[in-house]
Amino acid sequence: MDPNKLQFDSVRIRTHRPGDMGMVIYRHALLYATDYGCDERFEALVARVTADFIDHYDETKDRCWIAEVRDTGEFLGSIMLVEDRSSTSTKTAKLRLLLVEDRARGMGLGKKLVKQSIEFAKKSGYERIELWTQSVLTGARRLYEAEGFQLVRVGDGHESWKGPGTAEIWELKL
Repeated sequence: MDPNKLQFDSVRIRTHRPGDMGMVIYRHALLYATDYGCDERFEALVARVTADFIDHYDETKDRCWIAEVRDTGEFLGSIMLVEDRSSTSTKTAKLRLLLVEDRARGMGLGKKLVKQSIEFAKKSGYERIELWTQSVLTGARRLYEAEGFQLVRVGDGHESWKGPGTAEIWELKL
């Protein structure tokens, strides 16, 4: 066994605390700039999403999970589930900001984060979850599909996304 290989039992998933949103913004900005050519406008979009989460946080409807190395606290990923405040129905949630660091991919961490979000959505009384992604994010798309999400709309991306691919809206009916 490779001693440098991260094992799933060394990972902790916890809810957010002060300072976490800064790391979520930072890691999204760097990863998406490096991998997809996104610029500071994407970073600003992520900052707005996290600020909106903090400004409207309701522990019965909203949650952000952080994945980290148990012993060191090293950031490994994040996911957020929030009430869709733009919807006429209070029964719709949005899945936001799924990120799994390269070194933590392939161990089921993304799947665990998505499943945890779905379970929280059910317990919170949501009837559906919607998410926005890009067609080039093939790993995330496979994960969403495996968890029962359906592609419901394809179209123009957010003005902050300057990377490759096409914008997609996916939905899961609970």
